[in-house]
Amino acid sequence: MNDSPLTPERILDAAEEVLRRYGLAKATVVDVARFLEVSHGTIYRHFPSKAALRDAVAERWLHRVSTPLAAIAQEPGSAKERLHRWFEQLMTLKRQKVLKEPELFATYSAITQEARGVVEAHIAELLRQIAQIVESGISTNEFRVTDPQVAAKAVLQATVRFHHPAHASEWSDPDIDRDFAQVWRLVLAGLVVVQQF
Repeated sequence: MNDSPLTPERILDAAEEVLRRYGLAKATVVDVARFLEVSHGTIYRHFPSKAALRDAVAERWLHRVSTPLAAIAQEPGSAKERLHRWFEQLMTLKRQKVLKEPELFATYSAITQEARGVVEAHIAELLRQIAQIVESGISTNEFRVTDPQVAAKAVLQATVRFHHPAHASEWSDPDIDRDFAQVWRLVLAGLVVVQQF
Protein backbone atom coordinates (compact mmCIF):
# COMPACT_ATOMS: atom_id res chain seq x y z
CA MET A 1 0.00 0.00 0.00
CA ASN A 2 1.23 3.49 -0.89
CA ASP A 3 1.51 5.69 2.21
CA SER A 4 1.88 8.95 0.26
CA PRO A 5 -0.86 11.46 0.98
CA LEU A 6 -3.76 11.19 -1.41
CA THR A 7 -3.81 14.35 -3.49
CA PRO A 8 -5.79 15.30 -6.60
CA GLU A 9 -2.58 14.85 -8.60
CA ARG A 10 -2.10 11.27 -7.35
CA ILE A 11 -5.71 10.49 -8.15
CA LEU A 12 -5.32 11.90 -11.66
CA ASP A 13 -2.09 9.93 -12.15
CA ALA A 14 -3.97 6.79 -11.12
CA ALA A 15 -6.94 7.60 -13.35
CA GLU A 16 -4.60 8.01 -16.31
CA GLU A 17 -2.92 4.71 -15.54
CA VAL A 18 -6.28 2.95 -15.25
CA LEU A 19 -7.30 4.47 -18.60
CA ARG A 20 -4.02 3.39 -20.17
CA ARG A 21 -4.30 -0.18 -18.89
CA TYR A 22 -8.01 -0.90 -19.14
CA GLY A 23 -9.69 1.75 -21.29
CA LEU A 24 -12.65 4.00 -20.69
CA ALA A 25 -14.98 1.28 -19.39
CA LYS A 26 -12.69 0.69 -16.39
CA ALA A 27 -12.08 4.34 -15.55
CA THR A 28 -14.70 4.40 -12.81
CA VAL A 29 -14.14 5.97 -9.41
CA VAL A 30 -14.21 2.48 -7.85
CA ASP A 31 -11.52 1.21 -10.23
CA VAL A 32 -9.31 4.22 -9.59
CA ALA A 33 -9.79 3.76 -5.85
CA ARG A 34 -8.94 0.07 -6.13
CA PHE A 35 -5.79 0.98 -8.06
CA LEU A 36 -4.80 3.38 -5.27
CA GLU A 37 -5.83 0.88 -2.57
CA VAL A 38 -8.23 3.36 -0.95
CA SER A 39 -11.99 3.50 -0.59
CA HIS A 40 -13.97 5.15 -3.35
CA GLY A 41 -15.30 7.54 -0.70
CA THR A 42 -11.76 8.86 -0.35
CA ILE A 43 -11.72 9.71 -4.06
CA TYR A 44 -15.04 11.53 -3.69
CA ARG A 45 -13.46 13.88 -1.16
CA HIS A 46 -11.35 15.26 -4.01
CA PHE A 47 -13.70 14.71 -6.96
CA PRO A 48 -17.43 14.76 -6.11
CA SER A 49 -18.47 12.55 -9.03
CA LYS A 50 -17.26 10.31 -11.83
CA ALA A 51 -17.98 13.20 -14.24
CA ALA A 52 -15.82 15.56 -12.16
CA LEU A 53 -12.96 13.05 -12.23
CA ARG A 54 -13.25 12.59 -15.98
CA ASP A 55 -13.43 16.36 -16.50
CA ALA A 56 -10.24 16.76 -14.48
CA VAL A 57 -8.51 14.05 -16.53
CA ALA A 58 -9.60 15.76 -19.77
CA GLU A 59 -8.51 19.17 -18.48
CA ARG A 60 -5.09 17.83 -17.53
CA TRP A 61 -4.69 16.19 -20.94
CA LEU A 62 -5.68 19.35 -22.80
CA HIS A 63 -3.45 21.45 -20.55
CA ARG A 64 -0.49 19.42 -21.81
CA VAL A 65 -1.32 20.80 -25.24
CA SER A 66 -2.03 24.42 -24.30
CA THR A 67 0.95 24.99 -21.99
CA PRO A 68 3.76 24.69 -24.58
CA LEU A 69 1.64 26.71 -27.00
CA ALA A 70 1.28 29.51 -24.44
CA ALA A 71 5.08 29.74 -24.27
CA ILE A 72 5.23 30.27 -28.04
CA ALA A 73 2.46 32.89 -27.90
CA GLN A 74 4.44 34.87 -25.31
CA GLU A 75 7.76 34.83 -27.14
CA PRO A 76 9.09 38.02 -28.71
CA GLY A 77 9.83 38.23 -32.41
CA SER A 78 8.00 37.95 -35.68
CA ALA A 79 4.28 37.30 -35.27
CA LYS A 80 4.17 35.50 -38.62
CA GLU A 81 6.89 33.08 -37.55
CA ARG A 82 5.42 32.59 -34.08
CA LEU A 83 1.94 31.91 -35.42
CA HIS A 84 3.30 29.35 -37.86
CA ARG A 85 5.41 27.72 -35.14
CA TRP A 86 2.36 27.72 -32.79
CA PHE A 87 0.31 25.75 -35.32
CA GLU A 88 3.18 23.41 -36.14
CA GLN A 89 3.55 22.68 -32.42
CA LEU A 90 -0.20 22.12 -32.05
CA MET A 91 -0.17 19.64 -34.93
CA THR A 92 2.96 17.91 -33.63
CA LEU A 93 1.51 17.48 -30.14
CA LYS A 94 -1.73 16.02 -31.49
CA ARG A 95 0.02 13.72 -33.96
CA GLN A 96 2.41 12.42 -31.31
CA LYS A 97 -0.52 11.51 -29.08
CA VAL A 98 -2.16 9.60 -31.94
CA LEU A 99 0.99 7.82 -33.08
CA LYS A 100 2.45 6.94 -29.66
CA GLU A 101 -0.72 5.69 -27.97
CA PRO A 102 -3.63 5.49 -30.39
CA GLU A 103 -5.87 3.64 -27.93
CA LEU A 104 -5.22 6.20 -25.21
CA PHE A 105 -5.81 9.01 -27.70
CA ALA A 106 -9.16 7.46 -28.60
CA THR A 107 -10.00 7.14 -24.90
CA TYR A 108 -9.13 10.76 -24.19
CA SER A 109 -11.06 11.87 -27.25
CA ALA A 110 -14.10 10.03 -25.90
CA ILE A 111 -13.66 11.64 -22.49
CA THR A 112 -13.42 15.10 -24.01
CA GLN A 113 -16.68 14.46 -25.87
CA GLU A 114 -18.33 14.21 -22.44
CA ALA A 115 -16.42 17.15 -20.94
CA ARG A 116 -17.94 19.90 -23.06
CA GLY A 117 -17.21 22.68 -20.57
CA VAL A 118 -13.57 21.63 -20.33
CA VAL A 119 -13.26 21.51 -24.12
CA GLU A 120 -14.89 24.93 -24.50
CA ALA A 121 -12.44 26.39 -21.97
CA HIS A 122 -9.55 24.75 -23.87
CA ILE A 123 -10.70 26.21 -27.19
CA ALA A 124 -11.11 29.62 -25.56
CA GLU A 125 -7.53 29.36 -24.27
CA LEU A 126 -6.23 28.45 -27.74
CA LEU A 127 -8.15 31.37 -29.24
CA ARG A 128 -6.65 33.75 -26.64
CA GLN A 129 -3.16 32.58 -27.54
CA ILE A 130 -3.73 32.99 -31.27
CA ALA A 131 -5.29 36.42 -30.72
CA GLN A 132 -2.28 37.43 -28.61
CA ILE A 133 0.04 36.59 -31.51
CA VAL A 134 -2.22 38.30 -34.06
CA GLU A 135 -2.46 41.40 -31.88
CA SER A 136 1.31 41.61 -31.65
CA GLY A 137 1.45 41.25 -35.44
CA ILE A 138 -1.00 44.12 -35.81
CA SER A 139 1.11 46.31 -33.51
CA THR A 140 4.22 45.65 -35.63
CA ASN A 141 2.33 46.04 -38.93
CA GLU A 142 2.95 42.42 -39.91
CA PHE A 143 -0.79 41.80 -39.93
CA ARG A 144 -3.44 44.17 -41.25
CA VAL A 145 -6.58 42.63 -39.78
CA THR A 146 -8.65 44.84 -37.51
CA ASP A 147 -10.02 42.40 -34.92
CA PRO A 148 -7.55 39.91 -33.40
CA GLN A 149 -10.28 37.79 -31.77
CA VAL A 150 -12.24 37.36 -34.98
CA ALA A 151 -9.05 36.66 -36.93
CA ALA A 152 -7.97 34.09 -34.31
CA LYS A 153 -11.25 32.21 -34.62
CA ALA A 154 -11.06 32.25 -38.43
CA VAL A 155 -7.48 30.94 -38.43
CA LEU A 156 -8.29 28.15 -35.96
CA GLN A 157 -11.32 27.11 -37.99
CA ALA A 158 -9.42 27.26 -41.29
CA THR A 159 -6.81 24.82 -39.97
CA VAL A 160 -9.16 22.45 -38.11
CA ARG A 161 -8.36 19.49 -40.39
CA PHE A 162 -4.78 19.51 -39.18
CA HIS A 163 -5.33 19.50 -35.41
CA HIS A 164 -8.88 18.49 -34.45
CA PRO A 165 -9.14 14.89 -33.17
CA ALA A 166 -12.12 14.25 -35.48
CA HIS A 167 -9.63 14.37 -38.36
CA ALA A 168 -6.97 12.14 -36.76
CA SER A 169 -7.46 9.42 -39.37
CA GLU A 170 -6.34 11.92 -42.05
CA TRP A 171 -3.04 12.79 -40.34
CA SER A 172 -1.26 9.76 -41.78
CA ASP A 173 -1.93 11.02 -45.32
CA PRO A 174 1.50 11.50 -46.94
CA ASP A 175 0.31 14.82 -48.39
CA ILE A 176 -0.90 16.28 -45.07
CA ASP A 177 2.10 18.59 -44.62
CA ARG A 178 1.84 19.83 -48.18
CA ASP A 179 -1.87 20.44 -47.69
CA PHE A 180 -1.18 22.42 -44.52
CA ALA A 181 1.45 24.51 -46.33
CA GLN A 182 -1.11 25.44 -48.99
CA VAL A 183 -3.76 26.34 -46.41
CA TRP A 184 -1.18 28.28 -44.42
CA ARG A 185 -0.26 30.43 -47.43
CA LEU A 186 -3.92 31.40 -47.80
CA VAL A 187 -4.29 32.08 -44.07
CA LEU A 188 -1.21 34.26 -44.04
CA ALA A 189 -2.38 36.15 -47.12
CA GLY A 190 -5.65 36.87 -45.32
CA LEU A 191 -3.82 38.26 -42.29
CA VAL A 192 -1.58 40.62 -44.23
CA VAL A 193 -4.33 42.16 -46.36
CA VAL A 194 -6.49 44.89 -44.83
CA GLN A 195 -9.85 43.32 -44.07
CA GLN A 196 -12.98 44.25 -42.19
CA PHE A 197 -14.10 41.17 -40.26
